[in-house]
Amino acid sequence: MDPLEAMHLDEQTIYEYIQIAMFVCAIIVFIALFKIPAGYGKTSSEKWMLLGGVDNRLGWFLMELPTMLILVYYFTGNGLEEIVGTVFLIVWMTHYIHRTFIFPWLIRGDKKMSTIIILMGALFNAANTYIQGRWIYLLAPENMYDIDWLSKPQFIAGVVIFYFGWITNIHSDYIIRNLRKERTDNKYYIPKGGMFKYVSAPNYMGEMLEWLGWTIMTYSIAGLVFFIWTFANLAPRAVITHRWYKEKFGEEYRKLDRKAFIPYIW
Repeated sequence: MDPLEAMHLDEQTIYEYIQIAMFVCAIIVFIALFKIPAGYGKTSSEKWMLLGGVDNRLGWFLMELPTMLILVYYFTGNGLEEIVGTVFLIVWMTHYIHRTFIFPWLIRGDKKMSTIIILMGALFNAANTYIQGRWIYLLAPENMYDIDWLSKPQFIAGVVIFYFGWITNIHSDYIIRNLRKERTDNKYYIPKGGMFKYVSAPNYMGEMLEWLGWTIMTYSIAGLVFFIWTFANLAPRAVITHRWYKEKFGEEYRKLDRKAFIPYIW
């Protein structure tokens, strides 16, 4: 066999390597985030500004923009041929059109976002969009996502969980955003209402539920990798946010008796 031919990796193999790499990175991120605060939001640090920073609205937009690559995979794969593939696209876009084109421009405060964070986030979004899009529109077994998939229990349950999480995420962000009345206000306040009654970070909880729902509705390893990564990224930040609120607001916050991430549990 030609040595060059032996070294050739088909897309399926490369795809699986990327999934494994993302899974391993998720474990590392989960451990690291308990020790190293995230580079934006309440726990941001000047250490993340090694390569400078940009306006946080522009930063969020650039970081989330690679998720639009799903359209490339949709049109170059079998997206136009399968109704279920179009439904998956609509669900994906429900989250990412808002996160890319609406959410960034609603942010109040004039903080900078680290260039390092933007690059890391954009790289993750590109890789994750690749594994989700290529699975659904190319690599999934033939006829897996036929029209009958829309009536399967896992699809229905997944959609319900996804949209409950999406509404929770959107509403929680709305509450946080409206704590600040002016764009230049960088102060922090105690959020109340909605799922804040139960947890300190319902926006994170909502996003976790979105991708849990996605995992269930797509019934895929790709979806599971995304959910594991989301949990690994957001759970430590929820715990640190919970601790931050307690330290900043003291007894006023502790008497609210909230959990960090999962109501009544954690």
